[in-house]
Amino acid sequence: MIKTEKPHPERRLRGVLEELSSGCLRFLTLADKDQHHSSRTRLDRERLKSCMRELENMAQQATALRSQVKRNTMKDKLKLVQNFLQKLRFLADELPGKRGFGPAGWTVQAKMEIYLWLGLNKQRKDFLSGLPCGFEEKKTPRGQNLPSFPPISLLYTKKQVFQLRAHMYQARSLFAADSSGLSDPFARVFFISQSQCTEVLNETLCPTWDQLLVFDNVELYGEAHEMRDDPPIIVIEIYDQDTVGKADFMGRTFAKPVVKMSDEQYCPPRFPPQLEYYQIYRGNATAGDLLAAFELLQIGPGGKSDLPPIDGPTDMDRGPILPVPLGIRPVLSRYRVEILFWGLRDLKRVNLAQVDRPRVDIECAGKGVQSALIQNYKKNPNFSTLVKWFEVDLTENLGSQPESSKHLNGSLAMTSRAHRSRPTGEIVVNMEPEVPIKKMDTMVKLEANSDAVVKVDVTEEEKEKKKKKKKGGGGGGGGGGEEVEEEEPDESMLDWWSKYFASIETMKEQLRQQEAAAAEAEEKEEMEIGEGSKAQVKNKDKDKDKSKETKDDKKKKQQPVPELPEKKNKQKIDELKVFNKELETEFDNFEDWLHTFNLLRGKIGDNDDNATEEERIVGRFKGSMCVYKVPLPDDISKEAGYDPTFGMFQGIPSNDPINVLVRVYIVRATDLHPADINGKADPYIAIKLGKTDIKDKENYISKQLNPVFGKSFDIEATFPMESMLTVAVYDWDLVGTDDLIGETKIDLENRFYSKHRATCGVSQTYSMYGKSLPCPTSHLDPPLCHFPPRAPPGISPPWLPAAVRALLCPPGQKKPTDEHLALAVLRHWEDIPRAGCRLVPEHVETRPLLNPDKPGIEQGRLEMWVDMFPMDMPAPGPAIDISPRKPKKYELRVIVWNTDEVILEDDDYFTGEKSSDIFVRGWLKGQQEDKQDTDVHYHSLTGEGNFNWRYIFPFDYLMAEEKIVISKKESMFSWDETEYKIPARLTLQVWDADHFSADDFLGAIELDLNRFPRGAKTSKQCSLEMVTNEAELPMISIFKQKRVKGWWPFVARDENDELEITGKVEAELHLLTAEEAEKSPAGLARNEPDPLEKPNRPDTSFIWFLNPLKSIKYLICTRYKWLIIKIVLALLLLVMVALFLYSMPGYMVKKLLGA
Repeated sequence: MIKTEKPHPERRLRGVLEELSSGCLRFLTLADKDQHHSSRTRLDRERLKSCMRELENMAQQATALRSQVKRNTMKDKLKLVQNFLQKLRFLADELPGKRGFGPAGWTVQAKMEIYLWLGLNKQRKDFLSGLPCGFEEKKTPRGQNLPSFPPISLLYTKKQVFQLRAHMYQARSLFAADSSGLSDPFARVFFISQSQCTEVLNETLCPTWDQLLVFDNVELYGEAHEMRDDPPIIVIEIYDQDTVGKADFMGRTFAKPVVKMSDEQYCPPRFPPQLEYYQIYRGNATAGDLLAAFELLQIGPGGKSDLPPIDGPTDMDRGPILPVPLGIRPVLSRYRVEILFWGLRDLKRVNLAQVDRPRVDIECAGKGVQSALIQNYKKNPNFSTLVKWFEVDLTENLGSQPESSKHLNGSLAMTSRAHRSRPTGEIVVNMEPEVPIKKMDTMVKLEANSDAVVKVDVTEEEKEKKKKKKKGGGGGGGGGGEEVEEEEPDESMLDWWSKYFASIETMKEQLRQQEAAAAEAEEKEEMEIGEGSKAQVKNKDKDKDKSKETKDDKKKKQQPVPELPEKKNKQKIDELKVFNKELETEFDNFEDWLHTFNLLRGKIGDNDDNATEEERIVGRFKGSMCVYKVPLPDDISKEAGYDPTFGMFQGIPSNDPINVLVRVYIVRATDLHPADINGKADPYIAIKLGKTDIKDKENYISKQLNPVFGKSFDIEATFPMESMLTVAVYDWDLVGTDDLIGETKIDLENRFYSKHRATCGVSQTYSMYGKSLPCPTSHLDPPLCHFPPRAPPGISPPWLPAAVRALLCPPGQKKPTDEHLALAVLRHWEDIPRAGCRLVPEHVETRPLLNPDKPGIEQGRLEMWVDMFPMDMPAPGPAIDISPRKPKKYELRVIVWNTDEVILEDDDYFTGEKSSDIFVRGWLKGQQEDKQDTDVHYHSLTGEGNFNWRYIFPFDYLMAEEKIVISKKESMFSWDETEYKIPARLTLQVWDADHFSADDFLGAIELDLNRFPRGAKTSKQCSLEMVTNEAELPMISIFKQKRVKGWWPFVARDENDELEITGKVEAELHLLTAEEAEKSPAGLARNEPDPLEKPNRPDTSFIWFLNPLKSIKYLICTRYKWLIIKIVLALLLLVMVALFLYSMPGYMVKKLLGA
């Protein structure tokens, strides 16, 4: 999908995934109806259920994957889709009722053409109306009243007579049908009722039959135009001839001939037909290609004399065999095939015997060459003679063949044989015509006096860095905007982890930019699709405008990277390259000149038909192949710089055994598969290289799925005997054997000899801290390039042209040292014409961990890298210290001064007044068991509380990861402590204390100590925005500020699940290191040393039964003063009225009597 020139492959992939999902769902609905069929056995029903579950899961995955397919993720998603294809093929074999594939099931037993008619009884007279014209019913005598039965036979009157010519030229990459790893192939061509065979060619997988098979007087029934438009299909089957027993089926393909009617001329462009490649299939698997052509010629009234003559004499040497005519036969050219025999690796036993003296046979188009015999495979598995060659006639590239098979018409059949000619394995390699050009370019020497190196340029980033270095060295000079870079890193404080974490941040930023760019591109693409329905004239103008806009957008995307102010400080720290994949995938498996080919076992029995390719692997051949037409053109031979008669493999290193110091760095593992019943693992590292087996069992990390190892191991090895490095992660168990979590294997030999210089990465800058790598000038020694050795110190390097030195050191600037100059050359090495290539940078690679018991399932990922140093060179420095950073001890002192506007939760029993008994609780995240409370401010009627209370939280902190490190046992039965890394966050809560029930939670605030809003100066300025709009507020870090004081809000969610303020707290945060805390101690709460003053709480803060007089005074004077006055006045008034009424009658009597 990607290689084709059709636009928008991601849309096609999304369409395929949608079709896959809908197809799976359709299958599920059909299978669900047929699930309980009476003819199915229980095993069939269970297999069908399993198949339905797999397809349902696949449909869900395809739907989820469809939304993730973007232009930048196309290649990765295509690999996942290919897994779907393999799973579908597997499920197709597992479907119930499907006949198993085998030699008998592969062969066509017979072909039958039938005609079926279904209709009502009254319509039976029309049962022959559906036949093609030309059929006649054979009349049979019958009685007058007998019903009309279908005829016993039909006669066909229209027939055409043809001659089929099958031009069988060659086959390649055939299936190995014999135990020798080769075959004795012949082809059988089926057409209608006739068949013919080619001759048998012995012991080859790439037979060249060069044979014409003629089928005379082929009668075809039907109309002439039907024969021309839709000729019958030709079946070609490939067999292996055995001396005993019947021939073994090897594969089948189908073809349609080119038809020429008698009234047509035999002339171009249709005739003579061109040879084409036909894919050969063996069951569901491909089994090679067939190069052939087929033509079907109608024999007219004049007979065969009207047919084009068959040119060329009969080949009597091979018997009465007609060769392929000259007009159809491909043009042959002389090619030289050069083979680099490097060595054999990982050869398995043959007939229970170890391989001791193997050799490799190379065969191509009947020609071949044998390697030198390895005298002792155990002591040295490399060949003594490196290069051999042979010449062979191969066809030129065919223009009519499909795009996927544009190869030279020839294949190399490689066979590895042990002593006494016991075959061990074979492989077929297709040869591409582009190979010789590539090989010659990679082998070209670059002379020391060449001026081609002048093309090396200095990027703008380096110029900026040089300016920064100048300003840094000038005693702090320079002003203006450059003063933003105030934090010059102290080299004594920097270590390898500084590089690592800075690189991780850079990688994340690049991924974010790529995702943003991909999203913008997709939006523009959708807009373009929406506007595509408009007029073409308008589209042309709009496309021009869009192209300008896209260019401007690209420029804008590229500009923000150096303009980010936050990254200026980060650029001061040297960085390395963090690959989120294996290093081999980044550098084409380091097969720039030394390739690795798997050797496959030949067929031994019928059971091998179902064997996978991995099961057939019996070893690996290391070497290379170069194919080119001879003689070479003069311009290419001159450009190459040496005589082609000596071959193209020149300047390659010796393959003699070499002693190497291998230094393995293990950084960390991520997402390990749990190995214990508690869902965790106790991982440790195990390394194996040759006879060296290292198990770092003592330093296992308890209960971690993302352990940080930070280990380096030095191993002395001898290549090639000890070149396969195995790094495994085991789970430590107290009882029993340790379990393998996963392992990864690295072929060190390819890395060691690669021109990409994978022995030791090239650093970004030349710095002294954390340095244990070789000097950059040592990289420029042979054999990386063909420069002369470097001069002694103090002398200008003679291997560098003056023009390059002028570029790298502009006039008027301080002259760099040889090391800086050499590093600049290494970083631009891929820009050097012909000899240049991309060098491996200082890096960390991420390798998947696999378990042989769980094939294909990733068990985690391991971040590591490997350095290699030849033992015959000066000894390297000590290993880089990548041991995990130990957390630093800190002490956080939090003083809660006051609270304000705390919601009032309680109702007073006697008075009904709203109040709260306030106290504040605080802890660091992960240390909830060490939470601390203030004393209680009782009966706060306004929400104000006064505390003057100090918390003290000691903790261990990793500055680089911004995490608190806590070590504790998970349970009382745990063997050892488990280490946790959690974010540094302080939690403060406000509560309402209750005596006879649980305390009531009122609100809380959580402060990220690395990034939290600055506290408000007053209680009124403290608002909800400090929690909801953190992005718009200035943020501070306690690790930089050290001491902060202010007001922060307590928040909680209301009934509508919305945040609301439930109070405010005035607090002071003070961070000290353990040494500073020891020098200036402080006590908890208000205790010594450095005690805090007692809070000045108002008199209303009391308890009625502890101070009843104060309660009565408060009730009378504050709450019921006017009510009591009113009651007293009312009582006085009543007394006066009562006295008046009591004394009024006596007074009136006295008045009346005159007493």
